[in-house]
Amino acid sequence: MVRLLLSFTLLSILSCSERTAEQTPVVFAGEIVNPTSDYVVLYHNDTYVDSVKLDKDNRFTFDLKGIEEGLYHFDHTPELQYVYLKEGDSLLARLNTVEFDESLVYSGEGSDINNFLIELFLIQEKDEPIVQEFYTLDPEVFIQKIDSLHAIQINHLKDFEPENSLSPKEYVMAKASIDYNTYIIKEKYTYYHKKETGEEAFHKLPKSFYAYWNDVDFNNRDLTYLKPYFDFMKWHFGNISYVYCMDNCSEEQKKVGGDRLHFNNHKLAMVDSVVQQTELRDILFRNIAMDYLLKVHNPSDEAIVFIDKFRNLSKNEAHKEEIDLLYKGIKNLQPNTTIPNLSLRDMDNNELSIKDVTNKKKNTVFYFWTAAQERHFRKVSQQIAELEKKYPDYNFVGINLRTSYPQWQDLMKEYSLDKEKQYYGENFKEIQMAMIIDGLNKCVITKDSVVVDGFANLYTSL
Repeated sequence: MVRLLLSFTLLSILSCSERTAEQTPVVFAGEIVNPTSDYVVLYHNDTYVDSVKLDKDNRFTFDLKGIEEGLYHFDHTPELQYVYLKEGDSLLARLNTVEFDESLVYSGEGSDINNFLIELFLIQEKDEPIVQEFYTLDPEVFIQKIDSLHAIQINHLKDFEPENSLSPKEYVMAKASIDYNTYIIKEKYTYYHKKETGEEAFHKLPKSFYAYWNDVDFNNRDLTYLKPYFDFMKWHFGNISYVYCMDNCSEEQKKVGGDRLHFNNHKLAMVDSVVQQTELRDILFRNIAMDYLLKVHNPSDEAIVFIDKFRNLSKNEAHKEEIDLLYKGIKNLQPNTTIPNLSLRDMDNNELSIKDVTNKKKNTVFYFWTAAQERHFRKVSQQIAELEKKYPDYNFVGINLRTSYPQWQDLMKEYSLDKEKQYYGENFKEIQMAMIIDGLNKCVITKDSVVVDGFANLYTSL
Protein backbone atom coordinates (compact mmCIF):
# COMPACT_ATOMS: atom_id res chain seq x y z
CA MET A 1 0.00 0.00 0.00
CA VAL A 2 2.86 2.37 0.89
CA ARG A 3 4.62 1.53 -2.42
CA LEU A 4 1.37 2.18 -4.28
CA LEU A 5 0.94 5.60 -2.63
CA LEU A 6 4.57 6.47 -3.34
CA SER A 7 4.09 5.44 -6.97
CA PHE A 8 1.04 7.71 -7.29
CA THR A 9 2.96 10.56 -5.64
CA LEU A 10 5.97 10.10 -7.94
CA LEU A 11 3.71 9.86 -10.99
CA SER A 12 1.95 13.06 -9.91
CA ILE A 13 5.27 14.89 -9.48
CA LEU A 14 6.53 13.68 -12.86
CA SER A 15 3.32 14.68 -14.65
CA CYS A 16 3.45 18.14 -13.03
CA SER A 17 7.07 18.50 -14.08
CA GLU A 18 6.22 17.51 -17.63
CA ARG A 19 3.37 20.05 -17.77
CA THR A 20 5.68 22.78 -16.43
CA ALA A 21 8.32 21.91 -18.98
CA GLU A 22 5.72 21.99 -21.75
CA GLN A 23 4.49 25.44 -20.78
CA THR A 24 5.56 28.08 -23.27
CA PRO A 25 7.16 31.10 -21.61
CA VAL A 26 5.54 34.52 -21.93
CA VAL A 27 7.63 37.50 -22.96
CA PHE A 28 6.34 40.99 -22.31
CA ALA A 29 8.79 43.69 -23.36
CA GLY A 30 8.70 47.28 -24.49
CA GLU A 31 10.19 50.72 -24.89
CA ILE A 32 9.15 53.82 -22.95
CA VAL A 33 9.82 57.24 -24.40
CA ASN A 34 10.24 60.01 -21.79
CA PRO A 35 10.20 57.60 -18.82
CA THR A 36 8.94 58.96 -15.51
CA SER A 37 10.41 56.15 -13.41
CA ASP A 38 13.31 53.70 -13.58
CA TYR A 39 11.05 50.66 -13.27
CA VAL A 40 8.08 48.87 -14.77
CA VAL A 41 6.07 46.78 -12.29
CA LEU A 42 3.69 44.01 -13.35
CA TYR A 43 0.61 42.99 -11.35
CA HIS A 44 -2.00 40.27 -11.79
CA ASN A 45 -5.20 41.60 -10.26
CA ASP A 46 -3.83 43.28 -7.11
CA THR A 47 -0.94 40.81 -6.67
CA TYR A 48 2.64 41.77 -7.46
CA VAL A 49 4.18 39.57 -10.19
CA ASP A 50 7.58 41.08 -11.03
CA SER A 51 9.45 44.32 -11.65
CA VAL A 52 12.22 45.17 -14.11
CA LYS A 53 14.50 48.17 -14.47
CA LEU A 54 14.67 50.11 -17.72
CA ASP A 55 17.98 49.67 -19.55
CA LYS A 56 20.06 52.52 -21.02
CA ASP A 57 17.74 52.60 -24.07
CA ASN A 58 14.61 52.82 -21.85
CA ARG A 59 13.59 49.26 -22.66
CA PHE A 60 12.27 46.54 -20.39
CA THR A 61 11.67 42.77 -20.62
CA PHE A 62 9.61 40.41 -18.49
CA ASP A 63 10.31 36.66 -18.95
CA LEU A 64 7.37 34.87 -17.37
CA LYS A 65 6.62 31.17 -16.93
CA GLY A 66 3.54 29.32 -15.80
CA ILE A 67 1.32 32.41 -15.61
CA GLU A 68 -2.45 32.35 -15.59
CA GLU A 69 -4.18 33.70 -18.70
CA GLY A 70 -5.97 36.92 -18.01
CA LEU A 71 -5.87 40.62 -17.34
CA TYR A 72 -2.70 42.09 -15.85
CA HIS A 73 -1.61 45.67 -15.45
CA PHE A 74 1.78 47.29 -15.61
CA ASP A 75 2.73 50.30 -13.55
CA HIS A 76 5.23 52.90 -14.72
CA THR A 77 4.83 55.42 -11.93
CA PRO A 78 2.59 57.39 -11.93
CA GLU A 79 0.78 55.73 -14.88
CA LEU A 80 -0.68 52.27 -15.27
CA GLN A 81 -2.48 50.38 -18.01
CA TYR A 82 -3.96 46.96 -18.75
CA VAL A 83 -2.14 44.19 -20.57
CA TYR A 84 -3.77 40.85 -21.40
CA LEU A 85 -1.33 37.91 -21.24
CA LYS A 86 -1.59 34.23 -22.07
CA GLU A 87 0.76 31.30 -22.60
CA GLY A 88 2.91 31.69 -25.72
CA ASP A 89 2.63 35.48 -25.97
CA SER A 90 5.63 37.44 -27.13
CA LEU A 91 4.32 40.95 -26.71
CA LEU A 92 6.08 44.23 -27.40
CA ALA A 93 4.71 47.58 -26.13
CA ARG A 94 5.82 51.05 -27.14
CA LEU A 95 4.58 54.23 -25.51
CA ASN A 96 5.40 57.85 -24.80
CA THR A 97 4.55 59.07 -21.28
CA VAL A 98 3.61 62.50 -22.64
CA GLU A 99 0.52 60.86 -24.22
CA PHE A 100 0.49 57.58 -22.32
CA ASP A 101 -2.76 55.92 -23.47
CA GLU A 102 -2.89 57.57 -26.90
CA SER A 103 0.66 56.50 -27.80
CA LEU A 104 0.50 52.94 -26.46
CA VAL A 105 0.85 50.40 -29.30
CA TYR A 106 1.42 46.65 -29.11
CA SER A 107 3.06 44.32 -31.61
CA GLY A 108 3.95 40.63 -31.68
CA GLU A 109 2.07 37.56 -30.48
CA GLY A 110 -0.78 38.65 -28.19
CA SER A 111 -1.05 42.16 -29.61
CA ASP A 112 -4.52 41.69 -31.13
CA ILE A 113 -6.56 41.76 -27.93
CA ASN A 114 -4.35 44.43 -26.33
CA ASN A 115 -4.60 46.83 -29.26
CA PHE A 116 -8.35 46.26 -29.40
CA LEU A 117 -8.77 47.07 -25.68
CA ILE A 118 -6.71 50.26 -26.02
CA GLU A 119 -8.64 51.30 -29.15
CA LEU A 120 -11.93 50.61 -27.37
CA PHE A 121 -10.82 52.66 -24.35
CA LEU A 122 -10.01 55.64 -26.59
CA ILE A 123 -13.32 55.31 -28.50
CA GLN A 124 -15.30 55.31 -25.25
CA GLU A 125 -13.29 58.26 -23.95
CA LYS A 126 -14.06 60.16 -27.16
CA ASP A 127 -17.78 59.33 -26.82
CA GLU A 128 -18.05 60.75 -23.27
CA PRO A 129 -19.05 64.32 -24.28
CA ILE A 130 -21.71 62.91 -26.65
CA VAL A 131 -23.09 60.65 -23.93
CA GLN A 132 -23.21 63.58 -21.50
CA GLU A 133 -25.58 65.40 -23.86
CA PHE A 134 -27.88 62.34 -23.98
CA TYR A 135 -28.66 62.59 -20.25
CA THR A 136 -31.14 65.41 -20.91
CA LEU A 137 -33.27 63.08 -23.08
CA ASP A 138 -36.35 61.17 -21.90
CA PRO A 139 -35.53 57.56 -20.93
CA GLU A 140 -36.93 55.90 -24.06
CA VAL A 141 -34.91 58.12 -26.42
CA PHE A 142 -31.86 57.88 -24.18
CA ILE A 143 -31.91 54.06 -24.32
CA GLN A 144 -32.16 54.12 -28.12
CA LYS A 145 -29.13 56.39 -28.39
CA ILE A 146 -27.01 54.39 -25.94
CA ASP A 147 -28.00 51.05 -27.48
CA SER A 148 -26.94 52.43 -30.89
CA LEU A 149 -23.48 53.28 -29.56
CA HIS A 150 -23.30 49.83 -27.98
CA ALA A 151 -24.27 48.17 -31.29
CA ILE A 152 -21.54 50.06 -33.17
CA GLN A 153 -18.89 48.81 -30.72
CA ILE A 154 -20.22 45.23 -30.77
CA ASN A 155 -20.21 45.23 -34.57
CA HIS A 156 -16.63 46.48 -34.46
CA LEU A 157 -15.74 43.50 -32.26
CA LYS A 158 -17.58 41.10 -34.60
CA ASP A 159 -15.66 42.49 -37.59
CA PHE A 160 -12.40 42.35 -35.68
CA GLU A 161 -12.70 38.84 -34.24
CA PRO A 162 -12.61 36.64 -37.41
CA GLU A 163 -9.44 38.31 -38.70
CA ASN A 164 -7.59 38.11 -35.39
CA SER A 165 -6.74 35.24 -33.09
CA LEU A 166 -8.76 35.82 -29.92
CA SER A 167 -8.99 33.08 -27.33
CA PRO A 168 -12.45 32.45 -25.81
CA LYS A 169 -11.39 34.32 -22.65
CA GLU A 170 -10.06 37.23 -24.70
CA TYR A 171 -13.37 37.53 -26.55
CA VAL A 172 -15.31 37.54 -23.26
CA MET A 173 -12.99 40.27 -21.92
CA ALA A 174 -13.41 42.42 -25.03
CA LYS A 175 -17.20 42.06 -25.04
CA ALA A 176 -17.41 42.77 -21.32
CA SER A 177 -15.45 45.99 -21.84
CA ILE A 178 -18.20 47.10 -24.21
CA ASP A 179 -21.19 45.76 -22.28
CA TYR A 180 -20.30 47.04 -18.82
CA ASN A 181 -19.27 50.46 -20.09
CA THR A 182 -22.80 50.70 -21.57
CA TYR A 183 -24.36 49.44 -18.32
CA ILE A 184 -22.49 52.15 -16.35
CA ILE A 185 -23.95 54.84 -18.63
CA LYS A 186 -27.45 53.49 -17.99
CA GLU A 187 -26.86 53.26 -14.22
CA LYS A 188 -25.89 56.94 -14.20
CA TYR A 189 -29.03 58.06 -16.06
CA THR A 190 -31.38 58.89 -13.15
CA TYR A 191 -28.76 60.95 -11.32
CA TYR A 192 -27.41 62.84 -14.34
CA HIS A 193 -30.84 63.38 -15.91
CA LYS A 194 -32.04 65.07 -12.72
CA LYS A 195 -28.84 67.12 -12.54
CA GLU A 196 -28.82 68.19 -16.22
CA THR A 197 -32.54 69.00 -16.47
CA GLY A 198 -33.04 70.51 -13.02
CA GLU A 199 -36.05 68.26 -12.34
CA GLU A 200 -36.99 68.14 -8.65
CA ALA A 201 -37.50 64.37 -8.49
CA PHE A 202 -35.94 61.42 -10.24
CA HIS A 203 -37.58 60.76 -13.61
CA LYS A 204 -39.98 57.81 -13.70
CA LEU A 205 -38.45 54.99 -15.76
CA PRO A 206 -40.20 52.36 -17.91
CA LYS A 207 -40.06 48.81 -16.56
CA SER A 208 -37.81 47.79 -19.45
CA PHE A 209 -35.11 50.35 -18.57
CA TYR A 210 -33.15 47.95 -16.36
CA ALA A 211 -33.65 44.87 -18.58
CA TYR A 212 -29.86 44.60 -18.90
CA TRP A 213 -29.64 43.57 -15.24
CA ASN A 214 -30.62 40.08 -16.43
CA ASP A 215 -27.32 39.91 -18.34
CA VAL A 216 -25.09 40.96 -15.45
CA ASP A 217 -22.73 38.35 -14.00
CA PHE A 218 -22.13 39.25 -10.36
CA ASN A 219 -19.56 36.50 -9.80
CA ASN A 220 -17.12 36.54 -12.71
CA ARG A 221 -13.63 36.17 -11.26
CA ASP A 222 -11.93 36.91 -14.61
CA LEU A 223 -13.65 40.30 -14.84
CA THR A 224 -13.19 41.38 -11.23
CA TYR A 225 -10.34 43.82 -11.97
CA LEU A 226 -11.68 45.03 -15.34
CA LYS A 227 -12.44 48.70 -14.73
CA PRO A 228 -15.83 48.88 -16.55
CA TYR A 229 -17.00 45.78 -14.67
CA PHE A 230 -15.94 47.04 -11.26
CA ASP A 231 -17.16 50.60 -11.90
CA PHE A 232 -20.55 49.20 -12.90
CA MET A 233 -20.72 47.29 -9.60
CA LYS A 234 -20.04 50.49 -7.64
CA TRP A 235 -22.80 52.41 -9.43
CA HIS A 236 -25.24 49.49 -9.34
CA PHE A 237 -25.00 48.82 -5.61
CA GLY A 238 -25.22 52.53 -4.92
CA ASN A 239 -28.42 52.77 -6.96
CA ILE A 240 -30.20 49.73 -5.56
CA SER A 241 -29.22 50.69 -1.99
CA TYR A 242 -30.72 54.15 -2.50
CA VAL A 243 -33.96 52.76 -3.95
CA TYR A 244 -34.25 50.20 -1.14
CA CYS A 245 -33.67 52.90 1.46
CA MET A 246 -36.27 55.25 -0.05
CA ASP A 247 -38.85 52.48 -0.06
CA ASN A 248 -38.15 50.93 3.35
CA CYS A 249 -36.45 53.34 5.76
CA SER A 250 -37.95 56.09 7.92
CA GLU A 251 -36.39 59.52 8.34
CA GLU A 252 -35.49 58.63 11.93
CA GLN A 253 -33.57 55.54 10.79
CA LYS A 254 -31.58 57.63 8.31
CA LYS A 255 -30.52 60.09 11.01
CA VAL A 256 -28.83 57.45 13.19
CA GLY A 257 -25.13 58.10 12.58
CA GLY A 258 -25.93 60.34 9.62
CA ASP A 259 -27.35 59.69 6.14
CA ARG A 260 -23.98 58.63 4.69
CA LEU A 261 -23.37 56.01 7.37
CA HIS A 262 -26.92 54.70 6.95
CA PHE A 263 -26.54 54.53 3.16
CA ASN A 264 -23.16 52.76 3.26
CA ASN A 265 -24.49 50.19 5.70
CA HIS A 266 -27.12 49.40 3.07
CA LYS A 267 -24.40 48.98 0.43
CA LEU A 268 -22.44 46.55 2.61
CA ALA A 269 -25.61 44.50 3.12
CA MET A 270 -26.51 44.54 -0.60
CA VAL A 271 -23.08 43.34 -1.70
CA ASP A 272 -23.15 40.66 1.00
CA SER A 273 -26.51 39.36 -0.24
CA VAL A 274 -25.78 39.40 -4.00
CA VAL A 275 -22.08 38.73 -4.60
CA GLN A 276 -20.54 35.35 -3.76
CA GLN A 277 -17.20 35.66 -5.59
CA THR A 278 -14.70 36.35 -2.80
CA GLU A 279 -12.35 38.78 -4.58
CA LEU A 280 -15.17 40.93 -5.96
CA ARG A 281 -16.92 40.95 -2.57
CA ASP A 282 -13.77 42.05 -0.81
CA ILE A 283 -12.80 44.89 -3.15
CA LEU A 284 -16.40 46.17 -3.10
CA PHE A 285 -16.41 46.08 0.71
CA ARG A 286 -13.08 47.95 0.69
CA ASN A 287 -14.44 50.56 -1.74
CA ILE A 288 -17.54 51.15 0.40
CA ALA A 289 -15.50 51.52 3.59
CA MET A 290 -13.03 53.92 1.97
CA ASP A 291 -15.82 55.97 0.40
CA TYR A 292 -17.49 56.42 3.76
CA LEU A 293 -14.33 57.27 5.72
CA LEU A 294 -12.91 59.65 3.11
CA LYS A 295 -16.13 61.63 2.78
CA VAL A 296 -16.93 61.80 6.48
CA HIS A 297 -13.36 61.82 7.92
CA ASN A 298 -14.74 62.17 11.41
CA PRO A 299 -13.79 59.67 14.15
CA SER A 300 -16.86 58.49 16.06
CA ASP A 301 -18.41 55.51 17.82
CA GLU A 302 -20.62 54.99 14.75
CA ALA A 303 -17.58 54.88 12.48
CA ILE A 304 -15.99 52.21 14.68
CA VAL A 305 -19.18 50.11 14.51
CA PHE A 306 -19.17 50.50 10.70
CA ILE A 307 -15.50 49.42 10.48
CA ASP A 308 -16.25 46.39 12.67
CA LYS A 309 -19.06 45.42 10.31
CA PHE A 310 -16.70 45.77 7.34
CA ARG A 311 -14.06 43.64 9.09
CA ASN A 312 -16.60 40.88 9.79
CA LEU A 313 -17.66 40.76 6.12
CA SER A 314 -14.26 41.06 4.43
CA LYS A 315 -11.92 38.08 4.10
CA ASN A 316 -9.00 40.18 2.89
CA GLU A 317 -6.53 40.90 5.69
CA ALA A 318 -4.61 43.48 3.64
CA HIS A 319 -7.83 45.44 3.07
CA LYS A 320 -8.60 45.34 6.79
CA GLU A 321 -5.14 46.66 7.61
CA GLU A 322 -5.56 49.40 4.99
CA ILE A 323 -8.88 50.55 6.44
CA ASP A 324 -7.41 50.52 9.96
CA LEU A 325 -4.50 52.69 8.73
CA LEU A 326 -6.92 55.04 6.99
CA TYR A 327 -8.99 55.48 10.14
CA LYS A 328 -5.80 56.02 12.15
CA GLY A 329 -4.68 58.64 9.60
CA ILE A 330 -8.05 60.42 9.86
CA LYS A 331 -7.77 60.52 13.67
CA ASN A 332 -4.22 61.87 13.41
CA LEU A 333 -5.33 64.76 11.17
CA GLN A 334 -8.00 66.12 13.50
CA PRO A 335 -7.60 69.73 14.71
CA ASN A 336 -5.00 70.26 17.48
CA THR A 337 -3.15 67.02 16.76
CA THR A 338 0.54 66.97 15.85
CA ILE A 339 1.24 66.62 12.13
CA PRO A 340 2.48 63.10 11.15
CA ASN A 341 6.28 62.75 11.23
CA LEU A 342 6.95 62.18 7.51
CA SER A 343 10.28 62.17 5.68
CA LEU A 344 10.91 64.53 2.73
CA ARG A 345 13.90 65.41 0.55
CA ASP A 346 14.99 68.83 -0.59
CA MET A 347 16.58 70.02 -3.85
CA ASP A 348 20.06 69.17 -2.53
CA ASN A 349 19.01 65.62 -1.62
CA ASN A 350 18.99 66.31 2.11
CA GLU A 351 16.48 64.30 4.13
CA LEU A 352 14.33 66.21 6.61
CA SER A 353 11.10 65.82 8.54
CA ILE A 354 7.89 67.52 7.47
CA LYS A 355 7.88 69.08 10.95
CA ASP A 356 11.10 70.91 10.02
CA VAL A 357 9.29 72.50 7.07
CA THR A 358 6.42 73.98 9.07
CA ASN A 359 6.72 77.68 9.85
CA LYS A 360 6.66 78.49 13.56
CA LYS A 361 5.32 82.01 12.97
CA LYS A 362 2.91 81.45 10.08
CA ASN A 363 0.23 78.94 9.17
CA THR A 364 1.68 76.44 6.70
CA VAL A 365 -0.43 75.05 3.86
CA PHE A 366 0.84 71.74 2.46
CA TYR A 367 -0.39 70.94 -1.05
CA PHE A 368 0.50 68.07 -3.40
CA TRP A 369 1.34 67.65 -7.08
CA THR A 370 2.80 65.13 -9.53
CA ALA A 371 4.62 65.43 -12.86
CA ALA A 372 2.04 63.22 -14.57
CA GLN A 373 -0.76 65.75 -13.95
CA GLU A 374 0.86 68.65 -15.82
CA ARG A 375 -2.40 70.54 -16.33
CA HIS A 376 -3.22 70.27 -12.63
CA PHE A 377 0.30 71.39 -11.71
CA ARG A 378 -0.04 74.56 -13.80
CA LYS A 379 -3.49 75.36 -12.38
CA VAL A 380 -2.31 74.78 -8.82
CA SER A 381 0.76 76.96 -9.40
CA GLN A 382 -1.53 79.80 -10.52
CA GLN A 383 -3.81 79.24 -7.52
CA ILE A 384 -0.86 79.26 -5.10
CA ALA A 385 0.45 82.51 -6.60
CA GLU A 386 -2.96 84.13 -6.02
CA LEU A 387 -3.24 82.73 -2.49
CA GLU A 388 0.24 83.99 -1.56
CA LYS A 389 -0.85 87.50 -2.51
CA LYS A 390 -4.14 87.15 -0.66
CA TYR A 391 -2.65 85.52 2.45
CA PRO A 392 0.87 86.93 2.98
CA ASP A 393 0.83 85.55 6.53
CA TYR A 394 0.57 81.97 5.22
CA ASN A 395 3.45 79.73 4.16
CA PHE A 396 2.61 77.56 1.10
CA VAL A 397 4.65 74.36 0.70
CA GLY A 398 4.40 71.97 -2.27
CA ILE A 399 5.13 68.25 -1.88
CA ASN A 400 5.81 66.36 -5.10
CA LEU A 401 4.64 62.73 -5.30
CA ARG A 402 4.82 59.83 -7.75
CA THR A 403 7.63 61.38 -9.79
CA SER A 404 11.26 60.28 -10.06
CA TYR A 405 13.63 62.42 -8.01
CA PRO A 406 15.73 63.49 -11.07
CA GLN A 407 12.58 64.45 -12.96
CA TRP A 408 11.40 66.52 -9.99
CA GLN A 409 14.76 68.30 -9.90
CA ASP A 410 14.44 69.05 -13.63
CA LEU A 411 10.94 70.45 -13.14
CA MET A 412 12.13 72.61 -10.26
CA LYS A 413 14.70 74.20 -12.58
CA GLU A 414 12.41 74.36 -15.63
CA TYR A 415 9.67 76.24 -13.76
CA SER A 416 12.05 78.20 -11.49
CA LEU A 417 10.31 76.89 -8.38
CA ASP A 418 11.39 78.19 -4.97
CA LYS A 419 13.49 75.42 -3.42
CA GLU A 420 12.62 76.74 0.05
CA LYS A 421 8.96 75.99 -0.63
CA GLN A 422 9.12 72.72 -2.59
CA TYR A 423 9.98 69.23 -1.34
CA TYR A 424 10.03 65.69 -2.69
CA GLY A 425 7.99 62.91 -1.11
CA GLU A 426 9.59 59.58 -1.93
CA ASN A 427 7.29 57.20 -0.06
CA PHE A 428 3.98 57.90 -1.79
CA LYS A 429 1.94 55.27 0.07
CA GLU A 430 3.09 56.44 3.48
CA ILE A 431 2.39 60.10 2.70
CA GLN A 432 -0.93 59.29 1.02
CA MET A 433 -2.23 57.42 4.07
CA ALA A 434 -0.80 59.81 6.66
CA MET A 435 -2.01 63.00 4.94
CA ILE A 436 -5.19 61.34 3.53
CA ILE A 437 -4.56 62.48 -0.06
CA ASP A 438 -7.90 61.68 -1.67
CA GLY A 439 -8.03 64.40 -4.33
CA LEU A 440 -5.85 66.62 -6.51
CA ASN A 441 -6.74 69.77 -4.56
CA LYS A 442 -6.30 68.36 -1.07
CA CYS A 443 -4.23 70.45 1.33
CA VAL A 444 -3.35 70.32 5.03
CA ILE A 445 -3.11 73.50 7.11
CA THR A 446 -0.91 73.63 10.22
CA LYS A 447 0.21 76.16 12.80
CA ASP A 448 3.79 75.31 13.69
CA SER A 449 3.49 71.47 13.74
CA VAL A 450 -0.14 71.38 14.97
CA VAL A 451 -3.01 70.60 12.58
CA VAL A 452 -5.49 73.42 11.98
CA ASP A 453 -7.43 71.75 9.11
CA GLY A 454 -6.41 68.29 7.97
CA PHE A 455 -9.04 68.08 5.22
CA ALA A 456 -8.81 71.43 3.47
CA ASN A 457 -9.20 72.24 -0.23
CA LEU A 458 -7.01 74.72 -2.12
CA TYR A 459 -10.03 76.22 -3.88
CA THR A 460 -12.71 76.26 -1.19
CA SER A 461 -11.02 76.38 2.23
CA LEU A 462 -8.98 79.55 1.88
